[in-house]
Amino acid sequence: MSSLAARTAPTRGDAASLVPADRPRSRRGAWRIAATAVIWLTSLFVVALWVGGAGIQSLFAFNADTLNTLGRLTGLVSANLLLYQVLLMARIPLFEKGFGRDGITRLHRFVGFWSFWLLMAHIVLLVAGYAAQAAINPFVQLWQFVWDYPGMLLATAGTGLLVMVVVTSIRRARRKLRYESWHLLHLYGYLGVGLAIPHMLWTGADFIANPAATVYWWTLWAVVAASVVVFRIGMPLWRSRRHDIRVASVAADGARGVVVRMRGRGLAALNAKAGQFFVWRFLDGPGWTRGHPLSLAGAPIGDELVVAARIVGDGTRRLTRLRKGTRVLVEGPYGHMTGEARSGRKLLMLGAGAGVAPLVALLESEPYGPGEATLVTRDHDDRDGMRLAEIQRLARQRGVRHFTLNGRRGASGAGWLPATHGAWEGPDLLRHLAPDLEEYDVFLCGPIPWMNAIRADLRTAGVDDSRIHSEAFTV
Repeated sequence: MSSLAARTAPTRGDAASLVPADRPRSRRGAWRIAATAVIWLTSLFVVALWVGGAGIQSLFAFNADTLNTLGRLTGLVSANLLLYQVLLMARIPLFEKGFGRDGITRLHRFVGFWSFWLLMAHIVLLVAGYAAQAAINPFVQLWQFVWDYPGMLLATAGTGLLVMVVVTSIRRARRKLRYESWHLLHLYGYLGVGLAIPHMLWTGADFIANPAATVYWWTLWAVVAASVVVFRIGMPLWRSRRHDIRVASVAADGARGVVVRMRGRGLAALNAKAGQFFVWRFLDGPGWTRGHPLSLAGAPIGDELVVAARIVGDGTRRLTRLRKGTRVLVEGPYGHMTGEARSGRKLLMLGAGAGVAPLVALLESEPYGPGEATLVTRDHDDRDGMRLAEIQRLARQRGVRHFTLNGRRGASGAGWLPATHGAWEGPDLLRHLAPDLEEYDVFLCGPIPWMNAIRADLRTAGVDDSRIHSEAFTV
């Protein structure tokens, strides 16, 4: 195990007692139940609309009505999912507290692709059904839909925007785009949903004959639009003006990292916790609208907030050129990867690249005794290590055990260990780092495939899912 570079300097430190996590866990459970209930109740209402409109009877007609009723059903479910696609990313407290950013990220991708394919099925089925009823060419029927039905031109434009968003979200296409370009294209999804939904209220059979359904759907559409305005625009502007957050200093962090320190007034009112993240917008000129989802890189103390980023594109490179006094707009705080998730006495932290930053913040703020916290960091190059000065201070003052797993990937490119540790099995190495692994809470932060590989090995090593905590910030 000599290739693991350990920095341990256990000195005096108070082994503070761990605050029981039962109450925070019960609150999170209540939020999750509430968020799940809202989704299920509205989804059941959508199905009830279809059933109430003789959907089941038409389904077994085995003629054009069958195609039409399936088209109605796929359209209703797709519209419901499209609205939730927007709600999930609108930073609504109900979903943020209920699912956490990691869960929302997974739901966003899942819901996004399903809503798109159901939308495509809706179009194909209705065109085929109406064409069969009228005994005309399906392409003629499609043309009539677009030009003769109210709201269909808007729906066609919205569908085109949604197609663009889905195509650019496919992993192979996503890798070829700069993040800033992809993010800008992705925002057109909001407009696409806004344009695609209204036509069903003007022409849909489930709404024309059912005023209650029309009221419900317009209300839901308005709630979605209002949520975006309030939680993505209004609240960030109000909080940013209230706290007057400004850049205090900018410094390099390793060979490819940057640390930005910010100060404001009354920042304790944000109730930010170590391990959480904000979406930051720095008002330094053109391009300020691009948000940076960055975790706190230090425990939030007093009126100072600290973030650290790996320089990977134009957006993060701009952080190195920020000037002292630059105003900052913030959204947040968000995230569940905080000390409230703990149920054990010891901590095992595994971070890759910039994922080390929130783990350092947690180690600065959480109670533990000397030798009861272990930090494992992963970089391709020793020079890329971030927050090293803070890690060394934690080792000296609080007895944190630090191990590095640096180097290129293994030959297979899979797993989470570098090529230098190819002889190790992941579960065995975890047990070597923390022999009494069942006493640890494990916090993960890094690329999603890397975290997934560690999570699988942790499970093999016998760690319960309730003790594995992580958060993903990318879709």
